[in-house]
Amino acid sequence: MKAIAIIPARYASTRFSGKPLAILGGKPIIQHVAERVSTCIPAFVATDDSRIFDCVTAFGGKAIMTGKHHKSGTDRIHEALEKIEIQPDIVVNVQGDEPFIDIRQIETVIRLFDDASVQIGTLVKPFTSIDEIQNPNAPKVVCDANNNALLFSRSVIPYLRGVDENHWAKYHTYLKHIGLYAYRTHVLNEIIRLPQSPLEKAESLEQLRWLQAGYQIRVAQTDIETIGIDTPEDLQKAEEFLKKCS
Repeated sequence: MKAIAIIPARYASTRFSGKPLAILGGKPIIQHVAERVSTCIPAFVATDDSRIFDCVTAFGGKAIMTGKHHKSGTDRIHEALEKIEIQPDIVVNVQGDEPFIDIRQIETVIRLFDDASVQIGTLVKPFTSIDEIQNPNAPKVVCDANNNALLFSRSVIPYLRGVDENHWAKYHTYLKHIGLYAYRTHVLNEIIRLPQSPLEKAESLEQLRWLQAGYQIRVAQTDIETIGIDTPEDLQKAEEFLKKCS
């Protein structure tokens, strides 16, 4: 199977404007992401801003200009895919704010498609503390016996009845959703045509649109911890993490 990665990157961000171009360890965040991913599979940055486009091409990366109207990274990825000469079997959606993405995570999600029935793939990682579990910015997921996602939620799922919440992590393995997706190309072409669903609107989680429409999302587990950057404070934490790894 032929797989490529497309990295959606917007300049405008409510919590951190210009985030892809913010400097981490002497390089823009988007450069960290693109360079890491391209050691594994061909990588393209899909952006709506000429500053990001110019930055990517300046460090030798591949960039594609897309419209400013997209409401989700998936929509942006689809437009970019239409402009790429390569016609892959699998498209991997890598977030542009994950400078520490590990290629083993990408390889893990791609391997899910060895099963011909898999439509969409993603990753989870076990939570390690009750504070993490209760964080609404860290979506939770529950799966069926075949590792297909049953539900994603910002709320704590499942709720352990009769157990003090401070001890929940001792009695159940809660799974944190890692925002790395991969799609079969024909499935990507289908899901971008779906209207927003009630569950998606309620939770502000795009993957719920796909589940509610009847698509399956196969889940693989990773034990690799990464640091995403949502705010300037996260960037400072990332700098500290980078120094420890050096």
